[in-house]
Amino acid sequence: MQPAANKEKVAIIGSGNWGSTASKIIGRNVHNFDEFDKEVKMWVFEEMINGQKLTDIINTKHENVKYLPNIKLPPNVKACPDLVETCRDATVLVFVLPHQFIREVCKDLLGKIRPDAKAVSLVKGVDVSESGLTLISDLIKQHLNIRSVSVLMGANIANEIAEELFSESTIGFTDADDAAVIKKIFNTPYFRVSCVNDVAGVEICGALKNIVALGAGFVDGLRYGDNCKAAIIRLGLLEMKKFAQMFYSGVRDETFLESCGVADLITTCSGGRNRKVAEAMVTTGESLSALEARMLGGQKLQGTLTAKEVHMILEQKNLTQEFPLFTTIYKIAFEGLPASHLVRDL
Repeated sequence: MQPAANKEKVAIIGSGNWGSTASKIIGRNVHNFDEFDKEVKMWVFEEMINGQKLTDIINTKHENVKYLPNIKLPPNVKACPDLVETCRDATVLVFVLPHQFIREVCKDLLGKIRPDAKAVSLVKGVDVSESGLTLISDLIKQHLNIRSVSVLMGANIANEIAEELFSESTIGFTDADDAAVIKKIFNTPYFRVSCVNDVAGVEICGALKNIVALGAGFVDGLRYGDNCKAAIIRLGLLEMKKFAQMFYSGVRDETFLESCGVADLITTCSGGRNRKVAEAMVTTGESLSALEARMLGGQKLQGTLTAKEVHMILEQKNLTQEFPLFTTIYKIAFEGLPASHLVRDL
């Protein structure tokens, strides 16, 4: 179905916990503005749940029973198992899936989206290859030839937002007009969105805070207390800022005081899945990968992969000594270093 003439049409790429929460907000918000088509398609990786297709359940029950149970989604949100069909007519592409899948998704979409499409990434991570570090927003832009890719990051635990508890978030943009459109689909009285002209700063915050959250989880597993966790959060924020400004010019100091910065770091180190699984690693002795499979019901940790990727970059650049917290967290997670070295090696 073609969108109405001159209407913005939103497609959501991803339907996990955060993707489904975003669909609830977007599905409602498009009704508030005349410039939006009222149908919002959401790409769902098809699964069978108790003998039924997940897409059929979402489209009839208006609930993602696997990734966001007991939360009603707007009836104008249409689950679609075909990625290309989801995005074909969209003018706004909302990427919200684990960052390790971005390259494959972009490959499948290349040449099959509207030439005037804009995008926003809710993906928390970075892409690392032999050529170096690439922001997910840049990866999307390069692989799909999209002129503008904004990012949205913040202190955003999905279940709390789905329950309409107050939260803030930050849009990082390069194109102010596109940012204004994206703000309209996300901003609500309970989900307050601000905009800053600093894509790299906002996005790096969203990726690196998950590494620090692993450290916070190690602290909790060791029962080292709140003072120690506060120290890890402070040191983590310093390394996040140092990393962002070392690798990207123009990253603003003020960005780290936005929701995407210190607020996201605090909430992720208090209640996020990376913190929870890292704590369990210390208390059970199981690996992070085993705990991910056992504890997260199909969701993915982002902190572990990001820790690996960042460590790879720091080793390539001979910078591991410049980032002692990131380096120690990596060694605890993947090289068998005792968790007590988190404090000892700083």
